[in-house]
Amino acid sequence: MIDFARKLASTLDRNAPDVIREALAGAGITVGGDAPWDIQIHDTRTYERIMRDGTIGVGESFTEGWWDCQRLDQMIDRAVRGNLYGVLSKSWTMRAQVVRSRLLNLQAARPFEVGVRHYDVGNDLYREMLGPRMMYTCAYFKGTDSLDAAQEAKLDLVCRKIGLQAGMRVLDLGCGWAGFASFAAERYGASVVGYTVSREQAAWAKEHYAALPIEIRLEDYRHATGSYDAVVSIGLMEHVGPKNHRGYMELAARRLVPGGRAFIHTIGGASPRTHIDPWFDKYIFPNAAIPTLGQLASAMEEVLVPEDVQNIGPHYDRTLMAWWANFEAAWPRLRDKYGDAFYRMWKFYLLISAAYFRTRQHNLYQIVATPAGAPQPPYVRAS
Repeated sequence: MIDFARKLASTLDRNAPDVIREALAGAGITVGGDAPWDIQIHDTRTYERIMRDGTIGVGESFTEGWWDCQRLDQMIDRAVRGNLYGVLSKSWTMRAQVVRSRLLNLQAARPFEVGVRHYDVGNDLYREMLGPRMMYTCAYFKGTDSLDAAQEAKLDLVCRKIGLQAGMRVLDLGCGWAGFASFAAERYGASVVGYTVSREQAAWAKEHYAALPIEIRLEDYRHATGSYDAVVSIGLMEHVGPKNHRGYMELAARRLVPGGRAFIHTIGGASPRTHIDPWFDKYIFPNAAIPTLGQLASAMEEVLVPEDVQNIGPHYDRTLMAWWANFEAAWPRLRDKYGDAFYRMWKFYLLISAAYFRTRQHNLYQIVATPAGAPQPPYVRAS
């Protein structure tokens, strides 16, 4: 495989179009080609913008219609496998992001920012894209091709992994639209306290599940109180940040009753980073940082004992492509409210994300853990 990062260092005196075209060609992508993963440049300023701004330049120029691709997910798949990230990592935006994430603890300082800027975008959008349970995390396509059935299968898998039974109390950190909470209450007879930093999520959950034993708190997860049979987070850890991993583990252990279990469902990166991609930070998930399995294991030391780890990452590619299909089908109903620039931004977000799971740069880990010193529970991996 060609190391494009080194290649760039030796060609800085060449013009941007030559560098970008050659890098793309090395990944099997042709500018102006007729393969579905080839790209069409509509504005030649795209080259300089990408060289200057890195991934922010890639995403912004796509959103503004400067370039197109018939199958964006297939193009990104090839770009990732061809190490084009090495080219983009030389941009000032990438370097600034690294410095910023090392100096600041934005996850603790601005916990509600991601709620306002992403999860509060619109419940109508998320309802169309996600389905009736409003589950905004990886589904589990075991024995089904249906997204809705796969989300129910994932929720049941979680309940079985934590040994859920009627009458148990569960703490749901980062509860979203209460998809898990409602499932656990309806199917297993549990009571759930959920924490979210999104006003729209809290409003949805309170409106739709008022009759269930669910309490939704619009509050940072760090303020969680009480004692529970299980502490669950499904899609929260990506917003916790590496400076706060240890604090999260300590909180989970404090909130568990003797014999209780902690459960973490999280995207896991291929290498440790203190920050998310700059374009995603700016437009999709501000202040996010995808953990590695190693980072989480280190944060658990002497606090929680991992009892089981399962990787269902390939299911996230299918989940994201299903979300994209739902969004595309619903767009005629959403267009007047959100506009064409949003459509292109959301398309870029969903399809580039699918490609990252397809190439195994991202995985999805489910971790079951118990407090340090506690007996191992009678546990058989649910499947």
